[in-house]
Amino acid sequence: MRRLGADTMAGLTVLGVCVAILVLVPVAVEPDAFLVPVWAWAVAAVAYVVVTVVVVQQPRGSGRAIIGVAAQTLVAGGLVVGVPGAGWLPILLVFGAAMATYVVRWWTTGLVICANSVALGISSVLAAERRGDDVVWWEAVFGVGLYLLLQVASAFVSAALQREQRMRTELSVAHAELAAAAVLRDEASRASERLRIARELHDLLGHQLTVLTLELESATHRTGGAQAEHVERARSVARELLADVRATVGELRRRAPDLREALGAVGAAVPHPRVEVRVADDVRADEEQTAALLRVTQEAVTNAVRHAEEATVLRIDVDVDDDRLTLVAQDDGYAAGDVTPGHGLRGIAERVEALGGTVRHDGTRGFRLEVALPQRVLS
Repeated sequence: MRRLGADTMAGLTVLGVCVAILVLVPVAVEPDAFLVPVWAWAVAAVAYVVVTVVVVQQPRGSGRAIIGVAAQTLVAGGLVVGVPGAGWLPILLVFGAAMATYVVRWWTTGLVICANSVALGISSVLAAERRGDDVVWWEAVFGVGLYLLLQVASAFVSAALQREQRMRTELSVAHAELAAAAVLRDEASRASERLRIARELHDLLGHQLTVLTLELESATHRTGGAQAEHVERARSVARELLADVRATVGELRRRAPDLREALGAVGAAVPHPRVEVRVADDVRADEEQTAALLRVTQEAVTNAVRHAEEATVLRIDVDVDDDRLTLVAQDDGYAAGDVTPGHGLRGIAERVEALGGTVRHDGTRGFRLEVALPQRVLS
């Protein structure tokens, strides 16, 4: 079962309180206190809940988000004005101001707060008139001002929570990038040292053994059967030593860092979502492929941290399929729908295609990234 985030749980809790208030009003308030038929007010209450659920799913700052917030503000104001004097209903206005900060810009949130205050002022005046009392303007202004402060405070608290979440997200992304950079830096140092050793082995031992082989080859043409037999045996040993040196040089040149350890270091740098890395035992990758898979993992982790809605786990599986290395990254977040590649995904595609591989991504069930590379190092 997917664990909901703290912001989502808080929003659902407040929405639950608003729904409870909407349910209690027709029960606790006398019918003659309504300015509209009770059934019409109840329909508006249902519309308020539906609009709220829909609007929170819209992209921030989009036209649909602005229209949805405007509709919710209008319906909430109608509910408050429809039952003037109902002391619980202004909570809807405070909730609307806080929610607006998540889906629209600040100037739109300010308009929402102003519209809510106007609706509350109209409700206060109508409540006094229905009681047959004279409107005490300072009391009305005080009440509206109190809820104005509550709306502003709730909006600022919501903005602060969002800013903290963004900072946590950026920190997690930075940790993943630093972990990947550290692995590549360490491997660059090891690769430089391996190359130095390989050159020395080849230049020193390889050259000497080659000379020894040529000298012994000349000696075989000398007379003496016993001498020729020993020389032939020495020549065979020298050739074996030369082959061993060359094999060692080749191994040092192509040996890559441990793929499981490298990918695990990137995943361990991110506290949430949890990153699970599985590398099959028969996977072998050279340095270029390891670097590419490391960058793919970094991009998958970054996408999960920044864009995966309520994802709790990101699974990364590296396996061998026929003659290809495959990496599949899948998170359990909400469906992202159509995915528009940004700089990160385009960079990954260019890096993988340069190695003769392919990249596919899908957002129908969470976010899935698939990479295939031709296998260069045999298992």
